[in-house]
Amino acid sequence: MSVTAHQIRLVQESFMKVAPHANQLAEHFYKTLFEVAPGVRPLFGSDLRSQQRKLIVMLKAAVEGLNDLDSLVPVLNDLAQRHVKYGAKPEHFTPVGNALIFSLKCQLGEKEFNSEVKEAWIAVIRLVASTMKQAMRPAA
Repeated sequence: MSVTAHQIRLVQESFMKVAPHANQLAEHFYKTLFEVAPGVRPLFGSDLRSQQRKLIVMLKAAVEGLNDLDSLVPVLNDLAQRHVKYGAKPEHFTPVGNALIFSLKCQLGEKEFNSEVKEAWIAVIRLVASTMKQAMRPAA
């Protein structure tokens, strides 16, 4: 699974547009996630503000890290190991990705979040998810 330079640029440009409203994005993301996957709610503590800040920091790091995937992979591997400790499972990635796509669409609007931008984000989310899922597997 790969992401093209053009897709990276689209993701980075669209993220820059939502970055000034990152708190709203994070709030919308968690609201959506808990609606579509209520079973994941117990994985998060009561302090969702802190979790929202962590989400934005990680999203920013991942988006910026797309220019250097070799450096991004260890960050994602570490993140995956921490998520295992919290009780995250590989099947959680689909609702998380869907909630992020929907939240980005709501923040950017149909015009800015066109099909090309959406496909770019899907490619990046799949890359991140596959990297993290691989890191979540127990060592053989």
